[in-house]
Amino acid sequence: MTIIRLALLCALFGFLPDSAKGQLAASQADAINALRQGGHVIVFRHGATFSDQADTDPLNLGNVAKQRQLNDEGRALAKSIGESMRKLRIPAGQVQTSMFQRAVDTGTLPGFGDVKSSPDISEGGLVVTPTENNRRAAAFRKLAGEKPPAGTNTVIVSHKPNIMDAFGKDWFDVREGEASVFEPDGKGGYKLLARIVASEWSKLAQASN
Repeated sequence: MTIIRLALLCALFGFLPDSAKGQLAASQADAINALRQGGHVIVFRHGATFSDQADTDPLNLGNVAKQRQLNDEGRALAKSIGESMRKLRIPAGQVQTSMFQRAVDTGTLPGFGDVKSSPDISEGGLVVTPTENNRRAAAFRKLAGEKPPAGTNTVIVSHKPNIMDAFGKDWFDVREGEASVFEPDGKGGYKLLARIVASEWSKLAQASN
């Protein structure tokens, strides 16, 4: 298990060692500095949702009323992330989201710009075949390995199952609104720089002042 993974798990249970705190903060600071230069991919899990809602019409994504939605916290944090990234001078370019409304809203509320939705990063659940799920995971990895236009960062908003399928079991604990910052090599490969939970963005912005 990496230091970043151990640090995040310990933080959840309230016993993060000082050494791990320092390494986690350093990895986040390095990621912020890298993001300011552009050339990275930020993969978000959609923001916080209503836990008593379910996707009851998954074959008809146009039926938004039958989908799980962002709650007030999820909407507020999505806006706050956008504000924090602007304060941190992190340029956002292309924004790609799942076709589910909670992902579209998570990508829209920060105010980065136009949002493009794609089935490639949409949760398939039990309504698509294993073959299609595998295709989506491969397409997701391809997106993470593509360098964005110079001076910008690509923002992707998806779901826990897609993120786990694409990047592995280390993301079993990915939280709603959490970001994974990847450095693509432009050849289909990528490297994880840091993971940042939704509430951390405002703290990072304040620390940079």
